[in-house]
Amino acid sequence: MSVDPDPGPSSSNRDWYFPSPPIIHSSNFPKYPRRYVVNPRVPQPSPSDSRPSFRGVSPSSSVPRRTFAGNDAGIRRRVGVARRSYQFPRTNTDDAVPVPKSEVSDAVSKKVSGVKKLVPFSGQGLEFRVRWKMAISVAILITVFSSLLYQNFSLHSQVNELQKHISKLELTLRAHNLSDAIDAVNNLVEETDHLPSRSLKQLALTASLVLLSIPILILKYVDYVSRARSSQNASEEVSLNKRLAYRVDVFLSVHPYAKPLALLVATLLLICLGGLALFGVKDDSLAECLWLSWTYVADAGNHTNSEEISERLVSVSISFGGMLIFAMMLGLVSDAISEKFDSLRKGRSEVVEQNHTLVLGWSDKLGSLLNQLAIANESLGGGMIVVMAERDKEEMELDIAKMEFDFKGTSVICRSGSPLILADLKKVSVSKARAIVILAEDGNADQSDARALRTVLSLTGVKEGLRGHIVVELSDLDNEVLVKLVGGDLVETVVAHDVIGRLMIQCARQPGLAQIWEDILGFENCEFYIRRWPQLDGIHFEDVLISFPDAIPCGVKIASLGGKIILNPDDSYVLQEGDEVLVIAEDDDTYAPAALPMVWRGSVPKDFIVPTKPERILFCGWRRDMEDMIMVLDAFLAHGSELWMFNDVPENERDKKLLDGGLDFSRLENITLVNREGNAVIRRHLESLPLESFDSILILADESVEDSAIQADSRSLATLLLIRDIQAKRLPMVTQFDNRSFSQGSWIGEMQQASDKSVIISEILDPRTKNLLSMSKISDYVLSNELVSMALAMVAEDKQINDVLEELFAEEGNELQIRQADLYLREGEELSFYEILLRSRRRREIVIGYRLANAERAIINPPSKSSRQRWSVKDVFVVIAEKD
Repeated sequence: MSVDPDPGPSSSNRDWYFPSPPIIHSSNFPKYPRRYVVNPRVPQPSPSDSRPSFRGVSPSSSVPRRTFAGNDAGIRRRVGVARRSYQFPRTNTDDAVPVPKSEVSDAVSKKVSGVKKLVPFSGQGLEFRVRWKMAISVAILITVFSSLLYQNFSLHSQVNELQKHISKLELTLRAHNLSDAIDAVNNLVEETDHLPSRSLKQLALTASLVLLSIPILILKYVDYVSRARSSQNASEEVSLNKRLAYRVDVFLSVHPYAKPLALLVATLLLICLGGLALFGVKDDSLAECLWLSWTYVADAGNHTNSEEISERLVSVSISFGGMLIFAMMLGLVSDAISEKFDSLRKGRSEVVEQNHTLVLGWSDKLGSLLNQLAIANESLGGGMIVVMAERDKEEMELDIAKMEFDFKGTSVICRSGSPLILADLKKVSVSKARAIVILAEDGNADQSDARALRTVLSLTGVKEGLRGHIVVELSDLDNEVLVKLVGGDLVETVVAHDVIGRLMIQCARQPGLAQIWEDILGFENCEFYIRRWPQLDGIHFEDVLISFPDAIPCGVKIASLGGKIILNPDDSYVLQEGDEVLVIAEDDDTYAPAALPMVWRGSVPKDFIVPTKPERILFCGWRRDMEDMIMVLDAFLAHGSELWMFNDVPENERDKKLLDGGLDFSRLENITLVNREGNAVIRRHLESLPLESFDSILILADESVEDSAIQADSRSLATLLLIRDIQAKRLPMVTQFDNRSFSQGSWIGEMQQASDKSVIISEILDPRTKNLLSMSKISDYVLSNELVSMALAMVAEDKQINDVLEELFAEEGNELQIRQADLYLREGEELSFYEILLRSRRRREIVIGYRLANAERAIINPPSKSSRQRWSVKDVFVVIAEKD
């Protein structure tokens, strides 16, 4: 049998066009003509290759193109699909070779002819082989058909992808055509609005120029009117432009925020005028031009993007104005910052503190006062001290830093101001201060006290009232009554010259008392404290004396007497409810009452006999309160005593000064005044005096040099050395003396020998001079400024202590005295301090301390009061006793 293949279709190649679905179904899209291009392909037989080949799609096939009219170039597409045909493979093609049907028919015919040759074989075997050959042929046909079907589907998927891509391109083209239309409409609208916008911009440019020229025209007009009036009326003194300048000056001076407000107005005007000018030369909107104007004002470099000449001129003008405004703003800010720092530097800022100590004024006593207040605040962890004086703040801080004190956690704030001005007082929070200290000025005593009086009047005029009390340092005792009358109960006074004068007289009569006063008045050792102890109610004062192991009771503040403090009361007095105990202790938190110890009282060896021997006292120098010292000395000395006054004040002027000071010579009962004129620093003048015959010599800080502490101390030291040298020359030499630190015949040794014969008390103003006298041990001294500062600090901490000090310094009442040990014990007797304390009560005395024979300083409020120790009759005790 023969199998002939079906003749295939004509060997012709056709191109197919697959339009996009959106294009086919779209009714709005314009219809374009189609053009088909047929490219016939002639098959080329290949004798060397008899295998069937599969047709494919030739990329070089021609594709029909469509052209779209529009603003842009049209997009041309061509989709070519080769028709199916069996043809011989062609050379020079890139894709798969199409498979012709003739080859398949030839192959099949060959196999069939091969089968015919098997006829001579047996029938059954021949039939099996024919079937096998047919199966192979069918399998080959199925394989060829499957391959053709797969190629067809693959080609179909490629066509779908191309159609999708064409759809996207058409949509892009449509959007592009729409945007072109919109741009054309906008151009048309802009062309229609061009004429009104251009006229508006020209109007804005003209308005900006007119507004800018108006201030210049006004100034020119004012100047013209002023010149015209001055030429017509010669009697007119002030021109119009000067009046306007004056009004502007007054406005800027009266209103604190006038300068920043004027700068703000100028900035806004510049931004508005610049925005109008930019609106006239640029195509932007008015809001955008105003924003550009602000950027040009804020940063002069923002106009670099301007291209046209008009824009550059306007932007440069705005930038120039912005630089001027920025310079003015910088000047205002710099002035404000400088003013603030200058205010801080000069101490004009307000002090926001409470419960602080306020010191008004400046003097040589300030350093010691600050030191004592710092020591007093140490137990509280530090405090706050504010100093206000009519000095520069930096100078005050520099002077305080030079003092080199350890303030122990206390802060010192300086402010510059006058205590006579209420605004300055409020600046230092005067109403919230717990204590106010008014220092006396150096110079004239009356002027200083008058200023202190005016300061007290200013303090009483504070509307908020005062929380704390006022401590006033006065220079003259006569002015104390007037200050207390003005200040009332708020004021406590400390008369510096009166305190030092009385203290020097006490120290001259009892050598060693100056050191004791220095320990009691200062906060470094023991001081006075007043406190209530309810557990002591109903106890006799004699038992109260031995109830405090770490303190020494010396008085009672009696509530029934209105809070009056009684020093050294009777042993039979019983403490009542509300009474407070006055003690000498190291600090206010270091003592408390304890159980009563068992103390043996014993008996005193002998009675104390008041000495009635006349004395001879010498005053070297002149003080303005000399009359007060004379009255106090007359009350202390025995009848027949002499007071020699040696100074450079003429004798006829001395009596006048003493009478003007209130001294009545007829009231002097115990002393006789002896006047000698001379200079205390000239040796020949001192040699005219019987220096070896005086019991006590007081070297006073002379009135002529007391304003300068260093000069006054230098004069006192020179006088001291001259007196000791003259005494050493006149007194007989003793071969042995107690102090072995100096060789025999040395000038200090000779002066120490002279000091054993007579007592010299020197008034020292500068604490640095104390070291010279303490090392030489040729004289006792009284640190007048430091002791006054200690008293001021103590009264500032507790105003009740002022009553105690006034009684101890007064002519009547109780005072500190030094007693010999033989008045209380016998040689070698072992006693406790409590036992000596109870023995002293037989003479109504309170022992507060002692000084051993071989010791240099006394011990106040000794520890271990119940422990016994061996005593010597050469020891001395410090007691509070009534004046003899």
